[in-house]
Amino acid sequence: MKKPYYQSLVYSLGCLLIIYACKHKEDVHTTWSVYRGDAYNTAYSALDQINKENVSRLEVAWTYHTGDAEPGNHSTIQCNPIIVNGTMYVTSPKLKLIALNPSTGKEIWKFDPFNGGQSSGVNRGVTYWESGSDKRIYFSAGPYLYSVNAMDGRLSPNFGVEGKVDLREGLLRDPSKLNVTSTSPGIIYKNLIIQGTALSDGWDAPPGFIRAYDVKTGKTVWTFHTIPQPGETGYNTWSENAYQEVGGANNWCGMSVDDIRGIVFIPTGSASFDFYGGNRKGKNLYANCLLAIEAVTGKLIWHYQLVHHDIWDYDLPAPPNLLTVSQNGKQVDVVAQVTKMGMVFVFNRETGEPIFPIEERPVSASDILGEEVWTTQPFPVKPVPLVRHKFTEDDVTDISPESHAYVRNKIKGANMGSIYMPHSIEGTVQFPGSRGGAEWGGAAVDPTQGMLYVNTNEIPLLIKMRQIDVAGRDLFLTDVGRRVYTLNNCTACHGGDRAGTNVYPALTNLHKTKSEKQIASLLKTGKGQMPAFPNLSQDDMEALMAFLFDKKDLRNKKAIHVHDSAKKYRFVHDGWNLLNDQEGYPGVKPPWGTLNAVDLNSGEVLWKVPLGEYPELIAKGLPPTGTQSLGGPAVTAGGLIFIGGTRDEYFRAFDQKTGKILWQYKLPATGTATPSVYEVDGKQYIVIAAGGGGKLGTPSSDAYVAFSLKE
Repeated sequence: MKKPYYQSLVYSLGCLLIIYACKHKEDVHTTWSVYRGDAYNTAYSALDQINKENVSRLEVAWTYHTGDAEPGNHSTIQCNPIIVNGTMYVTSPKLKLIALNPSTGKEIWKFDPFNGGQSSGVNRGVTYWESGSDKRIYFSAGPYLYSVNAMDGRLSPNFGVEGKVDLREGLLRDPSKLNVTSTSPGIIYKNLIIQGTALSDGWDAPPGFIRAYDVKTGKTVWTFHTIPQPGETGYNTWSENAYQEVGGANNWCGMSVDDIRGIVFIPTGSASFDFYGGNRKGKNLYANCLLAIEAVTGKLIWHYQLVHHDIWDYDLPAPPNLLTVSQNGKQVDVVAQVTKMGMVFVFNRETGEPIFPIEERPVSASDILGEEVWTTQPFPVKPVPLVRHKFTEDDVTDISPESHAYVRNKIKGANMGSIYMPHSIEGTVQFPGSRGGAEWGGAAVDPTQGMLYVNTNEIPLLIKMRQIDVAGRDLFLTDVGRRVYTLNNCTACHGGDRAGTNVYPALTNLHKTKSEKQIASLLKTGKGQMPAFPNLSQDDMEALMAFLFDKKDLRNKKAIHVHDSAKKYRFVHDGWNLLNDQEGYPGVKPPWGTLNAVDLNSGEVLWKVPLGEYPELIAKGLPPTGTQSLGGPAVTAGGLIFIGGTRDEYFRAFDQKTGKILWQYKLPATGTATPSVYEVDGKQYIVIAAGGGGKLGTPSSDAYVAFSLKE
């Protein structure tokens, strides 16, 4: 029977949509022109020239050195390269934007956003856009989003102000006092670049609003308030007027776009301050949420909060993966979000309905003054957590009797137990810590099979809270400076005692190595992974210098209020202190890092293997323990998973079906980045940044290393 006209039209349009979708997916899976492979964040390549049978023949095709690594472990490269129209685009440790020949690694051009000045921050990738002869790269350095001509590395003069947009503007706070950067690239939808931001974790953090900018002019097209303003939905999930001083709830890890439906999926981080929420009572929407937003307008379609009233720094750490799975004989388009808690949440892309049931389970209350922990937290029934969710004395490391005894003594008197144990004055073992399960490297998915692959960390923290009076008059200026040091979250990296770690330098005896002028300049500009502190007033700076340079005899001539809106008391922690043994190994029984395979059709975990090793422990007869890892995997149609990121500096290829290591190569430094897979003139390559440094504290480097098959 002949269909009515409107039915034929609908049928034809449907076929066209399917053809377009298939073509779109085919294109993005054979190229790597978008951060993490494509706008769906699959980190998947359909290239199969390199496969399980021949991966052992991989060799270095070329190595490129950026020439600007910091000595020791003070710089890193976290960039996932993109390859567009025969050119590769990368960033350096000091955030220079560089164009390379992808088959030789030869430099084509270089752009320095700091013009030879001091750089700060990290960059995980860049964004490409073109319209006719107008071809641009968008990337962030310092507080700016830059638009650069992709052909010659020159700024686009009509974008923002002389080629850049100030990310500090439009946040309803004084821009000059804000520390705002962007570690992950924005994403393109039609004529928009949708951009998130990275903020401080301290009490001074601004709100993490999401902005969409016109790709040509840099003008703001829409803003989504992740901390709702009065009259907006979600405002009543915070203390009254909390929006005026609370910050965070930002997208620092990137996002994904369903360009057919016009939906951008945005994961958000915790509200600041990370470990105390007495001034932000309630669930705190839209912190720790997966947001589905209409990409053209910025209107919220649906949301799901994965941590209520976060006081554990359980940011959503990575962009979500978009793929299609089989459910009850039907194909369902889903969005999958990995988390620091080692849980994977899977939702219907259109409706936000969970694919697998999610249960709200009760959690412990806090005994910290003013803190009101939300009484329940969401747990998906499937997949099961990819990391352990409890820590007791039975879980203390057993790699040696000495290690066991050392950690047992270290946690004496501390609270411990299940995940979401509130922090305390006595100390609390947080497990998993805020650096795992999943990290910013995120997951890779095989969209042809509905499989997800993700590296996870199992590193406990030992957190101690303390109360400080922010409005009192102190007799000595060093006491005021100690308060400034603490409230600005300097303790997070350098510790309450300024002793530092293997990653961050000690600030004791500072007068022997630095001048006050040098430190003041560093606080204003930031350097490497150290952020700037533009919020410090002259009084703050004077007091902080007195504290850092141990000027114990200087008297305080005035009461210094660190924040005009300060409550009488606030709580801070003594740093993100890893619970390690006396030799620096994690204080929990192995494994400490794993690679996991999850079937998102069934929700079953198919395999889990240690990722990385400590050779000295292997030599003692211990099985592979895994190590903490940063950076993520890429998966290919050749049946392979490529991943670096481990402390042992190896780049590995795993069998997608079994998790068996099929190939490994010792990099010049740890590859704390996600690899890219691409093809030039019929030849397949895999490239990874080997920058070392970062939170792993391994030696820094400036290398990009590309591999291809030995001919």
